[in-house]
Amino acid sequence: MNESEVGRLLMHHGRTLAVAESCTGGLLAQRITDVPGASAYFRGGIVAYSNDVKEQLLGVPRAILAAHGAVSALCAQAMAEGAQVRLHADFALATTGIAGPSGGTAAKPVGLVYIALSSPEGVEVEEHRFHGSRREIRWTASEAALALLLRKLRDL
Repeated sequence: MNESEVGRLLMHHGRTLAVAESCTGGLLAQRITDVPGASAYFRGGIVAYSNDVKEQLLGVPRAILAAHGAVSALCAQAMAEGAQVRLHADFALATTGIAGPSGGTAAKPVGLVYIALSSPEGVEVEEHRFHGSRREIRWTASEAALALLLRKLRDL
C-alpha cells in the first residue's frame, strides 16, 4: 500500500503533508488517514469541488479558472501550492479532473486528471488519462498521487 510507505518515509524524514482534492473527493485524505499514526505527518486536506472553494480556500487565481478551467495543469499547481501554504506543510498533493461518467468534452474527456505535488523544491504536475468507472478513475488518481509523492520521498 503506497499510503503506508508514504507515511513511513514522511515520518523518517520528519516531513508533513497536506492535500487539496477535487475529483478524488477526499479519497486521498481517507487513504492517508487510514494509516495508524498519520496525525504525526498529515496536516489536513481541503476538498475543493467548486471553483469558488478553489479560489477562496486554496487561492487559485480567478484568471486561471477563467482561462484554463478547473481541470488544468495550472489549476492543479495552484491548488497544491495553496494547500502547502495554508496548511503549513512540507509537501502538498492536489488532484483535479473529470471522473465521469458525464462532464467530459473532446478537449477534456472523462478520465483526464491533473495531479500536482508542491514541495520545497517547487511544483511538479502530471497529466493522466485514466479509464474505467467513476470509482476506478478516482482510485487510480489517488494511486498516481501517492506514487508521485513516493518517488519524491525516495529521492530525499
